[in-house]
Amino acid sequence: MLRLLLALALTCLAAPVAAQDDLQSILQIHAEEVASPGRRSVGVVVEDLLASGLPSVPIFLEAWQDRDIVQNTEDGLFYVEGDEQDGTVTLLDIASREPAATAPEDAVEEVRPNGGVRRVIGAALVQFRLSDPDPDARRDALASIARRPDADQIDPLRGSIEGEENARIRSEKERLLNILVARYGATTEARVEAIEALSGVITSDARAALSQILETEDWVSADAPGGNVAGPLTLPRAEAYARLVDADLAPPIVTPAAIRDALLANVEGDSVAGTPLVTLNTDAARRAAYDRLAADGRADPFVTDAQIDDSIAAHRFDTVYAEADTAVTAAALQTLQSVDRQVTLNQTADLTLDALSLASIYFLAAIGLAITFGVMGVINMAHGEFIMMGAYTGYVVQQFVTDYTLSLVIALPLAFVVTAVAGIAMERLVIRHLYHRPLETLLATFGISIALQQLAKNIFGTQARPLTSPDWLSGQLVINELVSISYIRIAIFVLALGFLGLLLFILNRTRLGLEVRAVTQNPGMASSMGIDPDRINMLTFGLGSGIAGIAGVAIGLYAQVTSEMGANYIVQSFMTVVVGGVGNVWGTLAGAGLIGVLQKLIEGFNPSNTLAAQTYMILFIILFIQFRPRGIVALKGRAAEG
Repeated sequence: MLRLLLALALTCLAAPVAAQDDLQSILQIHAEEVASPGRRSVGVVVEDLLASGLPSVPIFLEAWQDRDIVQNTEDGLFYVEGDEQDGTVTLLDIASREPAATAPEDAVEEVRPNGGVRRVIGAALVQFRLSDPDPDARRDALASIARRPDADQIDPLRGSIEGEENARIRSEKERLLNILVARYGATTEARVEAIEALSGVITSDARAALSQILETEDWVSADAPGGNVAGPLTLPRAEAYARLVDADLAPPIVTPAAIRDALLANVEGDSVAGTPLVTLNTDAARRAAYDRLAADGRADPFVTDAQIDDSIAAHRFDTVYAEADTAVTAAALQTLQSVDRQVTLNQTADLTLDALSLASIYFLAAIGLAITFGVMGVINMAHGEFIMMGAYTGYVVQQFVTDYTLSLVIALPLAFVVTAVAGIAMERLVIRHLYHRPLETLLATFGISIALQQLAKNIFGTQARPLTSPDWLSGQLVINELVSISYIRIAIFVLALGFLGLLLFILNRTRLGLEVRAVTQNPGMASSMGIDPDRINMLTFGLGSGIAGIAGVAIGLYAQVTSEMGANYIVQSFMTVVVGGVGNVWGTLAGAGLIGVLQKLIEGFNPSNTLAAQTYMILFIILFIQFRPRGIVALKGRAAEG
């Protein structure tokens, strides 16, 4: 009542009163507690400040917590300290941080709350931030609580949930409240209920909270431990006895170093325990001399194997939970096991997404090679350079079209045209003269690939060039903390599906596809039916090269565009074709899926070593083709016979 009357009196001294004056009125009521706060007395100040509802209260609390508040002893008011000049300090308004007064330097006293007071202030600030109208401010407050969880945050967090309108933030508050109550709840029932509510939560902070509850320490004693026993501790014999020695429950084993030190400490003239020093040149002699010292009480006796076994048998070795409440640890253990199962499922889902993404990339890179290899039997070592040409085509387009979405729309068909023309030119000038001569074809295309790489270096240089994706492809789709995939990889996956459908349509629903299939299965019969195999080979090679160019644009959106980028995919492309079955779209799809899944599965055991994963994958494929040399989907016709 006295506080209320004093506040009313101060309010009536001047009218109208600004918000800063109202704040100063409250601070003057508690001037002594504000100037020299204590862990117990600060609670009353904070309660009155919170009850006022003034918008300047959180600003003051932040400054108070950061030790930026000073008191002017001349007028007794509180300010933020400003600059000092010629012994005069500029005092700033708490809310606006504008100059409000000046005072002599010796009249300004710093307000320095200790750690306990600052924690109370921090808890009050959390309550403000958790109810801030700005959703981002509320999220920041939750992130701050997650970084530094404390029991004092339970009540403010619980109080902010009822008025939370944002469903996602409300869910986050409830999750965080369960984590806090699980660790710091006042009753066993509340903690167990909160722990059980975390059974479907796979976030790292929830798992960390459960793991902290289940933290254990080793217990070695002759008696049963009095705490919450997690289970017996199984140790090797040597380590078990070492634990007993460390706990002063058994004598230490005499080491050669201890023997040496004891002998040196008991040297008398030219002998030790009646043994001449010159005779102590063997381990047996030194042990015998040490034994005589132990018999005389001048050294610790040797510990026998029987004594070691008896000491170990006479003591218990257990792990004991740091948490004393057995009901809490039982609930935490059951919940953590459930969470671990869900984590495993989500990690598997994430690995599956990565594998599908990698498979789609391999499919795009290999489908053109599969068509040319299957129809024409040509081992095209320059296929990777067509991928590189497509990526550089996308880069050149972006130099003239700054709208990345529009540039991508232009680059995809342009890359197809550029690489298709280059492929047709190579087929007309080189490949057509080397049919049925696979070794010469391999060497010729390998030489072309080197020439194309050098040409790219001469034009674009050796540094990587950026191929920027549109804004709508930036970032990633986050399903939860463990499962996510970038939008670029989703786009590549959709592009791969689109090409799969397009190729199936071309091969099965168009005249070109009919002729390609005819030439693939029986070129002689196709020629006798009026189909020109030479023309089909040219068009097929152009189609395969054009698809490689489109794959280059897609790959360049997330990989570095360099003259050597195609070489990174040529090996995987050939493996995809061989494993899937040459000349078959479905076989290429199956091969890409198998290699993508296999590589990611191997990388899962050692994520930091992708080279080892590729090595093991190649070994697996070598074994695979021993049992199925024609691939997963074998093709009949010229490709199969070759």
